[in-house]
Amino acid sequence: MASVSSKEDIERESKRVIGALYGNVTDFKVNETFQIPEKGPRQAWDVQVRFMLNGLKYTVDLEIQEKDGQVTNARLLDTMTPL
Repeated sequence: MASVSSKEDIERESKRVIGALYGNVTDFKVNETFQIPEKGPRQAWDVQVRFMLNGLKYTVDLEIQEKDGQVTNARLLDTMTPL
């Protein structure tokens, strides 16, 4: 796996992971990105993404390691029906 250090890398790996977990999604968007740890040398990214699947809007939080792109945590934050 490749290192994840740029905005483009984060979006690419996030899409790959969401595709593996949820299948074919639409309206994919990286919502928030934070470095882990907050201070000091960066080791990973905390990435919040949003997407649509089967008429529902999902928000998922991913922890992506910078050195190799491995996802060490994926957590569903919210599922809602769009207005």
